[in-house]
Amino acid sequence: MTFSHRPVLLDEAVSALLGDLPKHQALYLDGTFGRGGHSRLILEKMTLDSQLIACDKDPQAIAEAQKILDQRFQIAHTSFANMSSLTSANTLDGILLDLGISSPQIDQAERGFSFRMDGPLDMRMNFQEGLSAQEWLATADEKNIAKVIKDYGEERFAVQIAKAIVASREQGIHIGTTRQLAALVASVVRTREYDQDPATRTFQAIRIFINQELRDLEEGLKMTIQLLKPGGRLVVISFHSLEDRMVKQFMQHNSKVDVPRGMPLRESEIPKSPLKILGRVKPTANEIQQNPRARSAVMRIAEKVGL
Repeated sequence: MTFSHRPVLLDEAVSALLGDLPKHQALYLDGTFGRGGHSRLILEKMTLDSQLIACDKDPQAIAEAQKILDQRFQIAHTSFANMSSLTSANTLDGILLDLGISSPQIDQAERGFSFRMDGPLDMRMNFQEGLSAQEWLATADEKNIAKVIKDYGEERFAVQIAKAIVASREQGIHIGTTRQLAALVASVVRTREYDQDPATRTFQAIRIFINQELRDLEEGLKMTIQLLKPGGRLVVISFHSLEDRMVKQFMQHNSKVDVPRGMPLRESEIPKSPLKILGRVKPTANEIQQNPRARSAVMRIAEKVGL
């Protein structure tokens, strides 16, 4: 199946990654290939003697990547949490992470990511391994379900939703499709923002948990400082507050150095922070109008400082 998908902040992300003047013999990493929008534009803009490594957990993304015949490009079927296995320290001139799920994944009912279409309740990025959402909900206890929905969905009705899921299970009602789960959540969540479906936060939470997205992000961010060369760029696009908070705190923490007050140090003796924050970018009103899914996107950019 061929998908038409333009990533959010495409031009801005690639420009931030490559800088004003693309470097020669550079090495870049696209940690979330998706359907290849970023990778294809990076290949178009980077120099002929540079290289691009991409990775993704989704087998469909890997199949799409294999259509790229450019010898400067290579793809790995893995999470960006494992990016240290793809290159060594101080080798990357840029790392790009476009977090969350892509429109093609949402728009395939059989993937189970969306409550807007009826399909099997799967939600796995890599549908070849691990528990599906359906399998997890069939066995998880009420406390665990409530914790996942509260922590990853910031859902104030998490306890009520978990009780309803377990009660349905005990009555012998199998929750096997997206519409079944969405209807169950809607029966419990009585109030919600006017433009948001009652099931939005629950679906987000379960998807994040099933795919261990925040764990992968935490592990991946830790590796970036080690893998980037001095002057290398880190560009991260987030789509919900949990991700963006992690990225923001990571960049802020690594862009400051805590020196005890009153400690007599010459300027040359003060340790340097590993990162310098370059900026924060949000989609334009025009992009949001063309693609409403862009409205929650935030892109943060940092650069590794020469130590």
